[in-house]
Amino acid sequence: MPRRTVTMLASTLVLITLLCVGVLLPVPYALMSPGPTFNTLGEARGEPVLQIDGRKTYPTSGHLNMTTVRVTGADYRMNAVEAVYGWLAHDSVVVPRETIYPDGKTEEESTQENAEEFSQSQEAAKVAALTELGIPVTTRVIVASVVKDSPAQGVLHAGDVVKAVDGVAVKEPGDVAEQVTKRKPGDKVAFTIVPAKEAAAAEKAGKEPTATRTVEITTVKAPEGDRAIVGIQAGTDHVFPFAIDIKLDDVGGPSAGLMFALGIVDKLTPESLTDGKFIAGTGTIDEKGKVGPIGGIEMKLVGARNAGARYFLTPAENCEAAAGDTPAGLTLIKVDTVDDATKSLEKLRKGDTASLPACAKG
Repeated sequence: MPRRTVTMLASTLVLITLLCVGVLLPVPYALMSPGPTFNTLGEARGEPVLQIDGRKTYPTSGHLNMTTVRVTGADYRMNAVEAVYGWLAHDSVVVPRETIYPDGKTEEESTQENAEEFSQSQEAAKVAALTELGIPVTTRVIVASVVKDSPAQGVLHAGDVVKAVDGVAVKEPGDVAEQVTKRKPGDKVAFTIVPAKEAAAAEKAGKEPTATRTVEITTVKAPEGDRAIVGIQAGTDHVFPFAIDIKLDDVGGPSAGLMFALGIVDKLTPESLTDGKFIAGTGTIDEKGKVGPIGGIEMKLVGARNAGARYFLTPAENCEAAAGDTPAGLTLIKVDTVDDATKSLEKLRKGDTASLPACAKG
């Protein structure tokens, strides 16, 4: 057999071997790609994404789309060939697997965590939107959870409203721990509460719960340190002056907060925020309207532009990364708060695009 033929055959065999190894060899990476977008002013599966009852709402137009990112599952093992393809593709990003599933977290655990973050972002979006509109929201301290086999088990329950501890009124969740830790382990501490069922009934009737009761709990020593505890986690709950329901399945994480808040503001405002324009965006939100950064910004930009967006509301902390790889035809608008976003949308309505806060490249 001619030497040239032998060389070609050997090279082919080596190439086939490398391809086989690449297909079979798992690598510790995951793939992120653009996910679907959802118009917070529109419908999902035949139902309005935002439903408001008990308050006058106004017609809306255009789009205020929240954006998502698709990721490979926790049990999926990417091979070397897929990783190389992902690195070369413009519409996907290969990242270390622990970025998405840290500490060996399972897909089920990650989904549960994302669902909790999504629920919390909805609550914060409601508060931020109503605050932006000057509509009062009542905040109260509640028992968020009770530790199993703790002194509080069977005495306090999740959802109980905590009005006072040892006669001292509480306004923040931290006030509860502050009062309890003034006691020594073995001391009794008095909680003035409105039981969860009575609080829920009062809220449903549109009234402030007033029927309180006082219960005593004997403190114990914390597992770490000498401080006294009763075995609860305090949290906050909000009572809204009217019903706001957010319906969107199969979406998780906190990054839709900004767009939910803007959607609520738009529905409660006579003038359209978008003036019919297609606007997308992302960003976490806190109750004061502060917009926070998110992951996968590059993929969200691609997803937004593919859906038809012309403008993208971008968290200030994501601006540099977003500006470095912006799809053609998409204008980035830098936002730091809900108020920033509403003011920028006002500029868009007036055609004053030159003064929009832009994202600058690093």
